[in-house]
Amino acid sequence: MSTIPRGIRNNNPGNIDYGPGTKGFVGCLGVEQGVSSPRFCRFDSMAHGIRAVGKLLGTYRRKYGLDTVRGLITRWAPPNENDTGAYVAAVARAAEVGPDDPLPAPLPALVMTALVRAIIRHENGAQAAALISDADINRGVALALDLDTNRRIA
Repeated sequence: MSTIPRGIRNNNPGNIDYGPGTKGFVGCLGVEQGVSSPRFCRFDSMAHGIRAVGKLLGTYRRKYGLDTVRGLITRWAPPNENDTGAYVAAVARAAEVGPDDPLPAPLPALVMTALVRAIIRHENGAQAAALISDADINRGVALALDLDTNRRIA
């Protein structure tokens, strides 16, 4: 068994569950393979996995009106599966905002990048998160915010 976290192996550093709402994500290859209980999406590239993280954060804002780190992370990592309080604190600290401070709408690239980096670190651990290049993070965030007209990457 690999010591690399599933989120990194699957190019899904946010550990996004596979399901009807995620099948249409750009670069989604389906559910993970080679594990006893497949649950998470696999993506064709790290940038597409990061794009999915950003797109979900945007959906949480638009569809559910979640505009704070606490709101976003409580939906992302519900208390029945996670230590959501610790997760909220870690993401708020990394984004340099209070857990209940309203985030700007729409999320600027700098804020989205801070949130994405903190989610990746919390989901995979600091050592594994360090395996993801700045280029992949920047590209994924740009794709999530529709700042990049090249929608598909090799």
